[in-house]
Amino acid sequence: MPEAPVFLITGASSGIGAATARQAAGLGYRLVLAARREEKVSELSEELGGPEQALPIRCDVTDWEDQQSLIQTCLERFGRVDVVYANAGMPGSPGGFTGADPGRWRDMVLTNVYGAALTARASLEALKASKGHLLLTGSVAGRRANSGSMYSATKWAVTGMGEAIRQEMAGTGVRVTLIEPGMVDTPFFDTPKPDALRPEDVARAVLYAVDQPAHVDVNEILVRPTSQDN
Repeated sequence: MPEAPVFLITGASSGIGAATARQAAGLGYRLVLAARREEKVSELSEELGGPEQALPIRCDVTDWEDQQSLIQTCLERFGRVDVVYANAGMPGSPGGFTGADPGRWRDMVLTNVYGAALTARASLEALKASKGHLLLTGSVAGRRANSGSMYSATKWAVTGMGEAIRQEMAGTGVRVTLIEPGMVDTPFFDTPKPDALRPEDVARAVLYAVDQPAHVDVNEILVRPTSQDN
């Protein structure tokens, strides 16, 4: 009987990442759970069957050595990687372009843009070998400009990154999907609307894209709460 496929998730400690891990585990995937908060992914690992089924790894996505080590550890432990979900991200900050904290901008750009790019750079050769699937968390904010929002600018960059990688991977068997949620009830929002999407809603979109036949590449999924008007 063939071994179960391997699903690697960055930003797996909470929210969309943790919800995706739970759903993927329920479908029989072996998991690699990456996040800066090692204790959180260790707790999730125990919930999902322990390190033999869900390997927790501390990873700062803005650190190239961490990213390389993440993929190498995955390959050493499981021998392959079939799905990589570049989900780690930072929320926006108040103040707009006239009053925001530039240090916060730096951290956000490094995490949301550079970090996602490093995940792709570290994993694409392994995904070519498995004819696997790369997914990135974008946002509705990456499809329209938000006034004063550097966060929106980072997600526009992720939108472009997803399409640029898709074009580069054409003909290799690697699929590329951009997941673009609207408002989600996660720690990103201090006071999310009561009818916001739940992390599990976004996770279902992720697994829908992954579950398509190998010749079908769902390039973008834009998912909003029914009540969201923009």
